[in-house]
Amino acid sequence: MRIEARGLAVRLRDGRELLSGVDVAVAPGAMLAIAGPSGAGKTTLLEELATGHPAGTIGFVPQDDIVHLDLPLARTLGYAARLQLPAGSPRAEVEAAVARVLDALGLEQLAGQRVGSLSGGERKRASIAVELLTRPRALFLDEPTSGLDPAAAARLLGVLRELTGSGTTVVLTSHNPSDLAHADEVAFLMGGRLLYQGPSAQLPAAFGVISIEEVYGVDPATVVPVTAAEPTTREPVEESAPGAAFAPVGAVRQWWLLTRRSTAILTHNRLSAAVAVGSPLMIAVMFAMLFRPHAFAPGSDNPGSSAMIMFWIAFGAFFFGLTYGLLQICTELPIVRRERRTVLRLGPYLASKLTLLLPVLAAANALLLLVLRATDRLPGAAASVYGSLFVTTLLASASALTLGLLASAAVSDPGQATLMLPLLCFPQVLFSGAFVPVPQMGAVGSGLSWAMTNRWAYEALGRGIGLDTLWAHGSSPLGPPLLASYGRTFTGSAAEGWAWLGGYGLLFLAGAWLVLARKCRRTGR
Repeated sequence: MRIEARGLAVRLRDGRELLSGVDVAVAPGAMLAIAGPSGAGKTTLLEELATGHPAGTIGFVPQDDIVHLDLPLARTLGYAARLQLPAGSPRAEVEAAVARVLDALGLEQLAGQRVGSLSGGERKRASIAVELLTRPRALFLDEPTSGLDPAAAARLLGVLRELTGSGTTVVLTSHNPSDLAHADEVAFLMGGRLLYQGPSAQLPAAFGVISIEEVYGVDPATVVPVTAAEPTTREPVEESAPGAAFAPVGAVRQWWLLTRRSTAILTHNRLSAAVAVGSPLMIAVMFAMLFRPHAFAPGSDNPGSSAMIMFWIAFGAFFFGLTYGLLQICTELPIVRRERRTVLRLGPYLASKLTLLLPVLAAANALLLLVLRATDRLPGAAASVYGSLFVTTLLASASALTLGLLASAAVSDPGQATLMLPLLCFPQVLFSGAFVPVPQMGAVGSGLSWAMTNRWAYEALGRGIGLDTLWAHGSSPLGPPLLASYGRTFTGSAAEGWAWLGGYGLLFLAGAWLVLARKCRRTGR
């Protein structure tokens, strides 16, 4: 594949110019290194050259790893192959593609190892392997040697050199001068302008200096742009066959593959699996220790305890969903962006997260209710009552899960997601109506309470358990005044709370889709 751009300019909507009048060409089967100081426009040029090609004809490797760290290498490549290869590809073809790229990149002996245990250079080769599964005609890499020691960087560049021998055109960015000697040609940028394209050996002379390192300090205003009349190529070149159009994997198939992959990642990460299983049990036990039994008995001398039990059940369901969702997207955003460039659909991707986590949340909520009932922190009641409580907790967890997915899509890394946890939890506690009943709140607080999913879960739980009836007919003199302070909070059907929880869940899910869609496309150009 020949790569060419003429008069390429990239401007942001605020008027800043990232690239200006760039003319660049890469011959089939050649390697071009894009170099220049920080902020010169290297990554922008790489992305522009990689844009607009049919799916499957090119590969793009960003700086970040694009392989999941928790799975064995061969298995993560297998999932990538099933997503990228044409719909209906037989299992033998998938396995052959994985074996081929492992062999091409010298990774056969590491096929069974967990990706997270590989060295930096091995993980970079693994990321390249993902892109080679579809036999791309051109491969684009952003800073592939960044963070590697000189020996590992040289080995990686040798692998890329071998790929050009089979006809694959390779374009990479680099900030390391020693990398440039491995390329057929260098495109040197400064301030968004292409000042040189040609052999790396002639780069210093074109800038009037002795070494490549000195080139980075030259004033670009003193340089007359120099480009080769025709890009050099290496002979012989066996150009890859033209990329044939193929039917991508459908939405349902994508959902199923992504669900299986997410499940495998969760089960292979022992710490995450232990937290997912252990935290609901620990919270249920703490709730049982916090409250005395018989709080719902007609003769209870502290009817407020029943209200607090309902609140903490609601908050527990919210906390389960939020914490499970917060790290789901931000930990794999580079992978999502790469897959989005080719075949990934965001609808099936988000649906796979729900499919994996909703059963886990259902089990966690059922366990919480079971422990509280077994320890007499909840009253004996008909199955319909507990069915209502379970539906409420599940919807509360689901809406919190989608809020967590939205926050996870919005942040840039897991550290930011962790900081979001208290920021999202505190308002849900303050404005839920448990500690200060909604009728007793100020106008602003009462308005904010409408946006709190925990309020609707709390009210639905109180209605499902019949708090208004319990307090109105209880023998404690505290019952009627306490009931009066809540007004009509617990009067009516729990279905009203379910409608609010479901609506907010759909709203947060749509928000997560929009944020991801924006992050996965180049904006503002």
